[in-house]
Amino acid sequence: MSGRFVNEALVGIAGSRAKLATPALVIDLDAFERNIAKMADHVRRNGMSIRPHAKTHKCVEIAKLQIAAGAVGQCCAKLGEAEAMGAGGIESLIITSPVVTQQGIARAMALNAKVSDLMLTVDNPENATALAAAAKASGKPLKVLVDLDPGLHRTGIAPGEPVLALAKQIHADDNLVLRGLQCYAGHVMHIEEFAERREASLVAMKLLGETRDAFKAAGLPTDIISGGGTGSFDIDPEAHVLTELQGGSYAFMDKQYNDVKAPNGGAAPFETSLFVQMSVVSNNTAGLATTDAGFKAFSTDAEPPVLLSGAPEGAKYFFFGDEQGGIALPGGGKLPLGASLTAITPHCDPTVNLYDAYHVVRGDTLVAIWPIEARGKSA
Repeated sequence: MSGRFVNEALVGIAGSRAKLATPALVIDLDAFERNIAKMADHVRRNGMSIRPHAKTHKCVEIAKLQIAAGAVGQCCAKLGEAEAMGAGGIESLIITSPVVTQQGIARAMALNAKVSDLMLTVDNPENATALAAAAKASGKPLKVLVDLDPGLHRTGIAPGEPVLALAKQIHADDNLVLRGLQCYAGHVMHIEEFAERREASLVAMKLLGETRDAFKAAGLPTDIISGGGTGSFDIDPEAHVLTELQGGSYAFMDKQYNDVKAPNGGAAPFETSLFVQMSVVSNNTAGLATTDAGFKAFSTDAEPPVLLSGAPEGAKYFFFGDEQGGIALPGGGKLPLGASLTAITPHCDPTVNLYDAYHVVRGDTLVAIWPIEARGKSA
């Protein structure tokens, strides 16, 4: 890794967090480790497993830490993410989105030959036929999960006869190994009010449970029932359907998940451990500072970042251009050139995809730099 990252020389030096070249993506390691441990304990107590979603972190080192804490593997939203995880030694992977193109299927067969426990999700009989033919040609059967549509209509096959027919088709094919079901109710995760979110999530879990029972009645495998997420982690276990939870954002948290209310209006269940650190680069106008973190430093699909430290109370971040962010300061205030500010990301997953590495800190010290190997793997 020598010479690869601009801040490498600061690793292990006391006070180095404040000296980082910015903008920098920062992990508070203490908070991160508490999040990993809390989720691992939660799923153990509820008789489930955790298979974290690598679409959040895109990092082999983080995947290994999650597995060391008890995770059964990783979920990957894209084939490219799974290839990066496999190259890093992660053996048990579910690709949660359909792989349908000829090139994609060929890459999936190559990955299936390299890792011991690759699983693809399927929601279409035509795709199942294509995967079976490719698996036959490769000489190694392919493990699959049937993807059930919980009503979002993004991916997944309809419940009832359509899902059963697809599962029977897969189970009857010697080149495919049916492992069970996937169901992800993404439309539920950011419902702010807990009671409303609980009701919506349990509706999806009921549908999944009924489908699982229909699989069992038809003699179809149900070894893996995978789904749920950070927004429903404390709801779905009461349905007693999932064998594994697909949460991802719990490791980092962000503004969107911090706005999702816990039971009885309590605090967010996990700590914010991911931040963007930026520096003041201009301060010539009263009540305004310009930082070096703009559109290219944060996801822009949600609200602006939330300032955590480095600016007075009442200061607000606003996007000021591709490379710059603005800080509106109350009372005509001023921040010195080079001042360091820290912000909570609006949405962690797409923000991570903008960076090559994490700067991992304990307290005020940079202790490691972790590459983001799957950054930009959108295919």
